[in-house]
Amino acid sequence: MQDKICCREIDKHADELRDLALKIWENPEMGWHEEKASSWTAEYLKSQGFEVELGAYGMPTAVRAVWGKGHPVIGFCGEYDCLPGLSQKACSHKEPVVEGGIGHGCGHNLLGVGCVAACLGLKAELEASGKEGTVIYYGCPAEEQLTGKGFMAKNGAFFECDLTITWHPGTSNTATIGVHNGVQGAIFHFKGKTSHAAANPWNGRSALDAAQLMNMGVEFLREHVTDDVRMHYMYLDGGKAPNIVPDTAAVKYFVRALTWDGVVDAYKRVIKCAEGAAHMTETELTVENLGGIYPTMQNHVLSDVMQRMREEIPEIEYTEDELKFADEINRTSPLYVEGVTEPLDYKVKPVADFNNGGSTDYGDVSHICPGIMCPGITAPKLSGGHTWMITAASGSSIGIKGMLYAGKIMAAGAYEMVKHPELVEAAKKEFDESMAGKKYECPITDDIPWPYES
Repeated sequence: MQDKICCREIDKHADELRDLALKIWENPEMGWHEEKASSWTAEYLKSQGFEVELGAYGMPTAVRAVWGKGHPVIGFCGEYDCLPGLSQKACSHKEPVVEGGIGHGCGHNLLGVGCVAACLGLKAELEASGKEGTVIYYGCPAEEQLTGKGFMAKNGAFFECDLTITWHPGTSNTATIGVHNGVQGAIFHFKGKTSHAAANPWNGRSALDAAQLMNMGVEFLREHVTDDVRMHYMYLDGGKAPNIVPDTAAVKYFVRALTWDGVVDAYKRVIKCAEGAAHMTETELTVENLGGIYPTMQNHVLSDVMQRMREEIPEIEYTEDELKFADEINRTSPLYVEGVTEPLDYKVKPVADFNNGGSTDYGDVSHICPGIMCPGITAPKLSGGHTWMITAASGSSIGIKGMLYAGKIMAAGAYEMVKHPELVEAAKKEFDESMAGKKYECPITDDIPWPYES
């Protein structure tokens, strides 16, 4: 019902939340450099009565904001970094603010502030009811670099929580209990010996040959891994000139799978391809570990609660201008079908069970305590992820309405967990069963460089 205290509280602060989200959208910042976004978010939460630490966990752009006492301890994971090359005005055709500039092509300006809204809503419910509970906002840097939450976890974040909640902007109102892939990243550096490629190539040892042989080995490996495994790469260095046998070469890899064990197994086999290539070419191999992230583990108990809230809270109402704006964006897609493609896929549907090929570092958090990532409708139906279309929508009223709606769902769902401690226990039991005796081991190992510039 719309008369939920958390919904009224979010509506009361709607203008402030909109202004914060748009200010972050207008001042996009890449991962590890979110100085403005983290500072503005911290300042706002402090103004709302939260005890705030900016620079939490030794990370200059991380935020930890706390209100309340006792259990359950409920954490909301916000993000605010952007993407390269996706600068875009809030208009229905491609028009960058800065040509080649950065922009919020994943809607993280909405994601972070939507979690702020959820914190305000849950706080209001706890104040009105007198029930105990601790609300924590985690401002998480560098999700697009895939290691922000891993660094936070390595320094102690999230372990204090009974459960965590987040959401993600998107193009539909359909929740899923499916999985985002885990991923391991690395750069493989080969060192050889130069020589004249025409006059005396026999004296050289080609690092580029090694990189190519490694990639060829991986191509043959594809037949012998499970269907969920994805291995993709790009060359970072292939030599300086075609008439010089290259003494250096480097190739960057991401290895993904639906389980962490699958990621680890496939990555070990990729390393063997690299080692074999180095042996064949008499070159030296150095593996630069970029870190990894766990696949997500959606908690079914939390999913059921959030779905009930999604069905109870009235759906978003759009204006004719907003529907026209969405339709115009959809028309830029080759998938558009006249008279068939609806502007916005905002109707609530039953929980689905499909996997997402992408990855998010929230996977780490969901392996520390029970967690749920909720979807949110913030963009036209045919907006592709990481595109100018998402950037445009994330700076529009469509995006803002979706953000506030998501905040209400998360706050209402969180308060259901407070009201019904048996649900918290059920979520924890499911989590323990899913972990099957395993413990979270942070993939951010000591050999991975500190990401912030000194």
